[in-house]
Amino acid sequence: MYYSNILETIGNTPMIQINNITKHLPAKVLAKVEFFNPGNSIKDRMALKMLEVAESTGKILPGGTIIECTSGNTGMGLALAAIVKGYKCVFTTTDKQSKEKVDILRAVGAEVYVCPTNVEPEDPRSYYSVARQLAQDIPNSLHLNQYDNLANRQAHYESTGPEIWEQTEGKITHLVVATGTGGTVTGTAMYLKEKNPAIQVWAIDPYGSLLKKYHETGIADMSEVHPYITEGIGEDFVPENYNFSLINHFEKVGDKEAALMARRITKEEGIFVGYSCGSALQGLLQLGDRLTKNDVVVVIFHDHGSRYVAKVYNDDWMREKGFIE
Repeated sequence: MYYSNILETIGNTPMIQINNITKHLPAKVLAKVEFFNPGNSIKDRMALKMLEVAESTGKILPGGTIIECTSGNTGMGLALAAIVKGYKCVFTTTDKQSKEKVDILRAVGAEVYVCPTNVEPEDPRSYYSVARQLAQDIPNSLHLNQYDNLANRQAHYESTGPEIWEQTEGKITHLVVATGTGGTVTGTAMYLKEKNPAIQVWAIDPYGSLLKKYHETGIADMSEVHPYITEGIGEDFVPENYNFSLINHFEKVGDKEAALMARRITKEEGIFVGYSCGSALQGLLQLGDRLTKNDVVVVIFHDHGSRYVAKVYNDDWMREKGFIE
Protein backbone atom coordinates (compact mmCIF):
# COMPACT_ATOMS: atom_id res chain seq x y z
CA MET A 1 0.00 0.00 0.00
CA TYR A 2 1.17 3.53 -0.71
CA TYR A 3 -0.23 7.08 -0.58
CA SER A 4 -0.71 9.07 -3.76
CA ASN A 5 0.53 12.29 -2.10
CA ILE A 6 1.65 13.65 1.26
CA LEU A 7 -1.80 15.03 2.15
CA GLU A 8 -3.22 11.51 2.45
CA THR A 9 -0.98 10.94 5.49
CA ILE A 10 -2.74 13.64 7.56
CA GLY A 11 -4.62 12.33 10.62
CA ASN A 12 -4.82 8.95 12.36
CA THR A 13 -2.09 10.05 14.76
CA PRO A 14 -1.13 7.77 17.65
CA MET A 15 -2.30 7.92 21.26
CA ILE A 16 0.57 7.38 23.71
CA GLN A 17 0.29 6.88 27.47
CA ILE A 18 2.16 9.32 29.72
CA ASN A 19 3.81 7.20 32.38
CA ASN A 20 6.40 9.07 34.41
CA ILE A 21 5.39 12.72 34.78
CA THR A 22 1.80 11.83 35.71
CA LYS A 23 2.46 8.77 37.87
CA HIS A 24 1.25 10.61 41.00
CA LEU A 25 -2.17 11.22 39.39
CA PRO A 26 -4.95 8.66 39.91
CA ALA A 27 -6.15 8.91 36.30
CA LYS A 28 -4.82 7.36 33.09
CA VAL A 29 -3.26 10.12 30.97
CA LEU A 30 -2.97 9.68 27.20
CA ALA A 31 -1.36 12.06 24.72
CA LYS A 32 -2.75 12.49 21.21
CA VAL A 33 0.61 13.07 19.51
CA GLU A 34 -0.08 15.34 16.56
CA PHE A 35 3.48 15.80 15.33
CA PHE A 36 3.03 12.53 13.45
CA ASN A 37 1.17 14.59 10.85
CA PRO A 38 3.40 15.34 7.82
CA GLY A 39 3.80 19.02 8.73
CA ASN A 40 4.60 18.01 12.34
CA SER A 41 1.53 19.61 13.89
CA ILE A 42 -2.21 19.32 14.43
CA LYS A 43 -2.71 22.31 12.12
CA ASP A 44 -2.31 20.11 9.03
CA ARG A 45 -5.86 18.89 9.63
CA MET A 46 -7.56 22.28 9.49
CA ALA A 47 -5.20 23.72 6.86
CA LEU A 48 -6.26 21.07 4.37
CA LYS A 49 -9.95 21.38 5.37
CA MET A 50 -10.01 25.17 4.97
CA LEU A 51 -8.46 24.84 1.52
CA GLU A 52 -10.83 22.05 0.43
CA VAL A 53 -13.87 24.09 1.52
CA ALA A 54 -12.50 27.16 -0.33
CA GLU A 55 -12.07 25.05 -3.47
CA SER A 56 -15.53 23.49 -3.25
CA THR A 57 -17.16 26.93 -2.91
CA GLY A 58 -15.11 28.51 -5.71
CA LYS A 59 -13.36 31.00 -3.41
CA ILE A 60 -9.94 30.09 -4.80
CA LEU A 61 -9.19 29.31 -8.44
CA PRO A 62 -6.41 27.15 -9.93
CA GLY A 63 -2.99 28.76 -9.62
CA GLY A 64 -4.22 31.20 -6.97
CA THR A 65 -2.42 32.51 -3.89
CA ILE A 66 -3.21 31.41 -0.33
CA ILE A 67 -2.77 34.18 2.24
CA GLU A 68 -2.76 33.47 5.97
CA CYS A 69 -1.54 34.93 9.25
CA THR A 70 0.14 32.10 11.13
CA SER A 71 2.33 31.41 14.13
CA GLY A 72 4.00 28.83 11.87
CA ASN A 73 2.17 25.54 12.04
CA THR A 74 -0.95 26.45 10.04
CA GLY A 75 1.35 27.92 7.42
CA MET A 76 3.26 24.65 7.21
CA GLY A 77 0.07 22.67 6.65
CA LEU A 78 -1.14 25.13 4.01
CA ALA A 79 2.24 25.11 2.25
CA LEU A 80 2.21 21.31 1.94
CA ALA A 81 -1.33 21.42 0.56
CA ALA A 82 -0.35 24.22 -1.83
CA ILE A 83 2.57 22.19 -3.21
CA VAL A 84 0.30 19.24 -3.98
CA LYS A 85 -2.55 21.37 -5.33
CA GLY A 86 -0.54 23.97 -7.26
CA TYR A 87 -1.09 27.19 -5.29
CA LYS A 88 1.28 29.93 -4.15
CA CYS A 89 1.52 30.88 -0.45
CA VAL A 90 2.08 34.25 1.23
CA PHE A 91 2.13 34.20 5.02
CA THR A 92 2.36 36.82 7.74
CA THR A 93 3.77 35.92 11.14
CA THR A 94 5.03 37.73 14.24
CA ASP A 95 8.55 38.49 15.38
CA LYS A 96 8.07 36.41 18.55
CA GLN A 97 7.85 33.15 16.59
CA SER A 98 10.94 30.96 16.44
CA LYS A 99 13.32 31.56 13.53
CA GLU A 100 13.03 27.85 12.70
CA LYS A 101 9.35 28.29 11.85
CA VAL A 102 10.05 31.13 9.39
CA ASP A 103 12.96 29.22 7.83
CA ILE A 104 10.80 26.10 7.41
CA LEU A 105 7.97 28.08 5.77
CA ARG A 106 10.41 29.57 3.28
CA ALA A 107 11.94 26.14 2.67
CA VAL A 108 8.54 24.82 1.52
CA GLY A 109 8.17 27.71 -0.91
CA ALA A 110 6.19 30.31 1.01
CA GLU A 111 6.78 34.05 0.99
CA VAL A 112 6.83 35.21 4.63
CA TYR A 113 6.29 38.68 6.10
CA VAL A 114 7.46 39.05 9.71
CA CYS A 115 5.35 41.63 11.60
CA PRO A 116 5.71 43.18 15.09
CA THR A 117 4.04 41.23 17.93
CA ASN A 118 3.35 44.05 20.35
CA VAL A 119 0.73 46.00 18.40
CA GLU A 120 -3.08 45.97 18.55
CA PRO A 121 -4.85 43.55 16.18
CA GLU A 122 -6.31 46.54 14.25
CA ASP A 123 -2.90 48.24 13.86
CA PRO A 124 -1.94 48.31 10.14
CA ARG A 125 1.41 46.70 11.08
CA SER A 126 -0.19 43.70 12.83
CA TYR A 127 0.06 40.34 11.11
CA TYR A 128 -3.73 40.25 10.86
CA SER A 129 -3.88 43.63 9.09
CA VAL A 130 -0.97 42.90 6.75
CA ALA A 131 -2.64 39.63 5.67
CA ARG A 132 -5.92 41.46 4.94
CA GLN A 133 -4.07 44.10 2.91
CA LEU A 134 -2.15 41.48 0.90
CA ALA A 135 -5.44 39.77 0.05
CA GLN A 136 -6.68 43.06 -1.42
CA ASP A 137 -3.45 43.69 -3.35
CA ILE A 138 -2.79 40.22 -4.85
CA PRO A 139 -5.14 39.08 -7.64
CA ASN A 140 -6.76 35.59 -7.41
CA SER A 141 -5.82 35.33 -3.74
CA LEU A 142 -7.74 34.21 -0.68
CA HIS A 143 -7.12 35.11 2.97
CA LEU A 144 -8.24 31.90 4.69
CA ASN A 145 -8.42 33.49 8.18
CA GLN A 146 -8.09 30.46 10.46
CA TYR A 147 -9.52 32.44 13.41
CA ASP A 148 -12.99 32.99 11.97
CA ASN A 149 -13.07 30.27 9.28
CA LEU A 150 -15.41 27.60 10.68
CA ALA A 151 -13.80 24.93 8.46
CA ASN A 152 -11.09 25.03 11.16
CA ARG A 153 -13.32 23.52 13.83
CA GLN A 154 -15.10 21.35 11.24
CA ALA A 155 -11.78 19.57 10.57
CA HIS A 156 -11.55 18.52 14.22
CA TYR A 157 -15.23 17.57 14.43
CA GLU A 158 -14.69 15.26 11.45
CA SER A 159 -11.27 13.80 12.34
CA THR A 160 -9.69 14.58 15.73
CA GLY A 161 -12.83 13.94 17.78
CA PRO A 162 -13.76 10.61 16.15
CA GLU A 163 -10.15 9.36 16.38
CA ILE A 164 -9.99 10.13 20.12
CA TRP A 165 -13.34 8.45 20.75
CA GLU A 166 -12.27 5.35 18.88
CA GLN A 167 -8.75 5.17 20.37
CA THR A 168 -10.10 5.38 23.93
CA GLU A 169 -12.99 3.00 23.09
CA GLY A 170 -15.35 5.73 24.29
CA LYS A 171 -13.75 5.79 27.76
CA ILE A 172 -12.42 9.37 27.58
CA THR A 173 -13.59 11.50 30.53
CA HIS A 174 -11.44 14.63 30.07
CA LEU A 175 -10.00 16.50 27.07
CA VAL A 176 -7.14 18.95 27.68
CA VAL A 177 -6.19 21.41 24.92
CA ALA A 178 -3.94 24.48 24.92
CA THR A 179 -6.09 26.85 22.88
CA GLY A 180 -5.53 29.60 20.32
CA THR A 181 -7.88 29.92 17.35
CA GLY A 182 -10.42 27.71 19.14
CA GLY A 183 -10.73 25.27 16.26
CA THR A 184 -9.18 22.23 17.95
CA VAL A 185 -10.92 22.58 21.30
CA THR A 186 -14.34 23.46 19.86
CA GLY A 187 -14.43 20.99 16.97
CA THR A 188 -13.13 18.08 19.06
CA ALA A 189 -15.44 18.94 21.97
CA MET A 190 -18.46 19.18 19.62
CA TYR A 191 -17.94 15.59 18.54
CA LEU A 192 -17.03 14.15 21.94
CA LYS A 193 -19.89 15.83 23.81
CA GLU A 194 -22.36 14.49 21.24
CA LYS A 195 -21.08 11.04 22.20
CA ASN A 196 -20.98 11.74 25.95
CA PRO A 197 -22.09 15.15 27.32
CA ALA A 198 -20.38 14.37 30.66
CA ILE A 199 -16.87 14.65 29.14
CA GLN A 200 -15.00 17.53 30.76
CA VAL A 201 -13.17 19.91 28.39
CA TRP A 202 -10.31 21.87 29.95
CA ALA A 203 -8.73 24.66 27.91
CA ILE A 204 -5.24 25.92 28.74
CA ASP A 205 -4.52 29.63 28.31
CA PRO A 206 -1.24 31.56 28.75
CA TYR A 207 -0.98 34.62 31.02
CA GLY A 208 -1.32 37.59 28.67
CA SER A 209 -4.31 36.14 26.79
CA LEU A 210 -7.90 37.27 27.36
CA LEU A 211 -9.64 33.94 26.69
CA LYS A 212 -10.01 32.67 30.28
CA LYS A 213 -11.61 35.90 31.51
CA TYR A 214 -13.86 36.06 28.45
CA HIS A 215 -15.03 32.49 29.11
CA GLU A 216 -15.87 33.36 32.71
CA THR A 217 -17.37 36.86 32.25
CA GLY A 218 -18.20 37.38 28.56
CA ILE A 219 -15.96 40.46 28.62
CA ALA A 220 -13.05 40.83 26.16
CA ASP A 221 -10.86 42.68 28.67
CA MET A 222 -7.83 44.23 26.96
CA SER A 223 -6.28 44.91 30.37
CA GLU A 224 -5.68 41.14 30.53
CA VAL A 225 -3.56 41.33 27.36
CA HIS A 226 0.21 41.68 27.64
CA PRO A 227 3.18 40.19 25.74
CA TYR A 228 3.99 36.56 26.51
CA ILE A 229 6.55 34.12 25.19
CA THR A 230 4.60 30.87 24.67
CA GLU A 231 3.94 30.39 20.95
CA GLY A 232 0.78 29.43 19.08
CA ILE A 233 -1.78 29.68 21.90
CA GLY A 234 -3.79 32.43 23.60
CA GLU A 235 -5.44 35.41 21.89
CA ASP A 236 -5.83 39.18 22.15
CA PHE A 237 -9.33 38.96 20.62
CA VAL A 238 -12.09 36.30 20.47
CA PRO A 239 -12.03 34.17 17.28
CA GLU A 240 -15.36 33.03 15.85
CA ASN A 241 -14.31 29.35 16.01
CA TYR A 242 -15.04 29.28 19.75
CA ASN A 243 -18.15 27.83 21.29
CA PHE A 244 -17.39 28.60 24.93
CA SER A 245 -20.40 26.61 26.17
CA LEU A 246 -18.49 23.42 25.27
CA ILE A 247 -15.53 24.34 27.52
CA ASN A 248 -15.91 23.47 31.20
CA HIS A 249 -12.84 25.24 32.55
CA PHE A 250 -9.97 27.49 31.47
CA GLU A 251 -6.64 27.14 33.30
CA LYS A 252 -3.78 29.65 33.09
CA VAL A 253 -0.17 28.42 32.68
CA GLY A 254 2.94 30.59 32.76
CA ASP A 255 5.63 30.81 30.07
CA LYS A 256 8.32 29.39 32.36
CA GLU A 257 6.23 26.46 33.61
CA ALA A 258 5.24 25.55 30.04
CA ALA A 259 8.84 25.62 28.80
CA LEU A 260 10.12 23.52 31.68
CA MET A 261 7.31 20.99 31.22
CA ALA A 262 8.02 20.67 27.48
CA ARG A 263 11.62 19.81 28.35
CA ARG A 264 10.44 17.28 30.95
CA ILE A 265 8.11 15.56 28.46
CA THR A 266 11.01 15.20 26.06
CA LYS A 267 13.47 13.98 28.69
CA GLU A 268 11.16 11.83 30.83
CA GLU A 269 8.70 10.42 28.27
CA GLY A 270 10.87 10.40 25.12
CA ILE A 271 8.27 12.43 23.20
CA PHE A 272 9.98 15.44 21.56
CA VAL A 273 7.27 18.08 21.92
CA GLY A 274 6.75 21.76 21.21
CA TYR A 275 6.20 24.63 23.63
CA SER A 276 2.39 24.52 23.91
CA CYS A 277 2.47 20.78 24.71
CA GLY A 278 4.24 21.82 27.90
CA SER A 279 1.39 24.27 28.59
CA ALA A 280 -1.20 21.53 28.11
CA LEU A 281 0.39 18.96 30.42
CA GLN A 282 1.31 21.58 33.03
CA GLY A 283 -2.31 22.76 33.03
CA LEU A 284 -3.47 19.20 33.62
CA LEU A 285 -1.08 18.78 36.56
CA GLN A 286 -2.42 22.01 38.10
CA LEU A 287 -5.91 20.46 37.95
CA GLY A 288 -4.80 17.00 39.11
CA ASP A 289 -6.78 17.13 42.37
CA ARG A 290 -10.01 17.04 40.30
CA LEU A 291 -9.22 13.60 38.85
CA THR A 292 -10.20 10.12 40.04
CA LYS A 293 -8.88 6.62 39.37
CA ASN A 294 -11.66 5.98 36.86
CA ASP A 295 -10.76 8.95 34.64
CA VAL A 296 -9.18 8.71 31.20
CA VAL A 297 -7.60 12.02 30.22
CA VAL A 298 -6.55 12.88 26.66
CA VAL A 299 -4.05 15.73 26.28
CA ILE A 300 -3.39 17.14 22.83
CA PHE A 301 0.33 17.38 22.01
CA HIS A 302 0.11 19.94 19.22
CA ASP A 303 3.51 20.03 17.57
CA HIS A 304 7.15 18.91 17.46
CA GLY A 305 10.16 20.04 19.46
CA SER A 306 12.21 20.72 16.32
CA ARG A 307 10.30 24.02 15.97
CA TYR A 308 11.85 25.24 19.24
CA VAL A 309 15.47 24.04 19.18
CA ALA A 310 16.82 27.60 19.41
CA LYS A 311 14.42 28.48 22.22
CA VAL A 312 12.94 25.98 24.69
CA TYR A 313 15.69 23.44 23.99
CA ASN A 314 18.52 25.99 24.11
CA ASP A 315 20.00 26.45 27.59
CA ASP A 316 21.31 29.95 26.79
CA TRP A 317 17.85 31.13 25.69
CA MET A 318 16.25 29.52 28.76
CA ARG A 319 18.77 31.27 31.04
CA GLU A 320 18.28 34.59 29.26
CA LYS A 321 14.51 34.35 29.94
CA GLY A 322 15.15 33.44 33.58
CA PHE A 323 13.59 30.00 33.16
CA ILE A 324 16.65 28.04 34.39
CA GLU A 325 19.59 28.96 36.60
